[in-house]
Amino acid sequence: MAYILLILTVLFWAGNFILARAIHMDMQPFTLAFMRWGLALLLILPWLLPKLIKNLPVIRQYLPRLLLLSFLGVVCFNTLVYQGVQYTTASNATLMQSAIPIVILVVTSLFLGEKAGFRQWVGVFISFCGVVVLVSRGDHQVITSLDFNRGDLWIFGAVMSWALYSIALRWKPTELDGFTFFGFSVLAGVLVLLPLAIFEQGGVPLLEMRSDIMMTVLYMAVFPSILSFIFWNKGVAELGAPTAGLFIHLMPLFGMALSVLFLGESVYLYQLFGILLIFTGIYLAVVAQTLKRLQKQSAN
Repeated sequence: MAYILLILTVLFWAGNFILARAIHMDMQPFTLAFMRWGLALLLILPWLLPKLIKNLPVIRQYLPRLLLLSFLGVVCFNTLVYQGVQYTTASNATLMQSAIPIVILVVTSLFLGEKAGFRQWVGVFISFCGVVVLVSRGDHQVITSLDFNRGDLWIFGAVMSWALYSIALRWKPTELDGFTFFGFSVLAGVLVLLPLAIFEQGGVPLLEMRSDIMMTVLYMAVFPSILSFIFWNKGVAELGAPTAGLFIHLMPLFGMALSVLFLGESVYLYQLFGILLIFTGIYLAVVAQTLKRLQKQSAN
């Protein structure tokens, strides 16, 4: 059952990208992010409020740390993704997410003193080449002229944001249970996004939305937000974080399939080549070491 939950989690995440691209002409980034997380907050508030009150001393103690995590994980990542899909395809956006493990490895090695071997750095280089292929769309003139698609650059910013968030999670207060931490992150993110969304709309706080947009926001609030959080935690609890983390690599596959199926996007040779390079690098830098560690744990 845990495997199914993890697969559904990644599928829901990929669907978030597809739908954001589908309505990119109708909803601006800050507004979409606020509507998604605002609705999610309303749905969980009856269960969240008692926990927030109970854990208020812990929240006050670690407030700067919690606000930073909320800013990176809720505000920055989602808004940068929604900004990026204004200008780039959903398939390219989801493919670039596969570079997150590589970015985490680079940052922790350079700034946190975690050692990486020669094989891992080779993997980093190969994956970086894959990202360059995706961002340049396989055209060397884009690289030499630095004429990159701005949507891809926004998406790469989202990749950096989620990588930093993932690293910063090691400093998450252990006194807070997962649901309270998630709920506070959503609450703080919504409070930051509200004035930004109002400013984006020219000072008008409410929008007249079509039914299809409302259903899209409802999907984003329920599936890639609340259910993915529940499913992911369940999968990690049953299988462990290293095994669960491997399922994230399904996101480019789901993203590409959904973008072709629902958005009519085409799959280009440069995308296949780029993702092949990224996956090769990930295997050398991350997956091989993870599998080896899991084998040792099972042997013991």
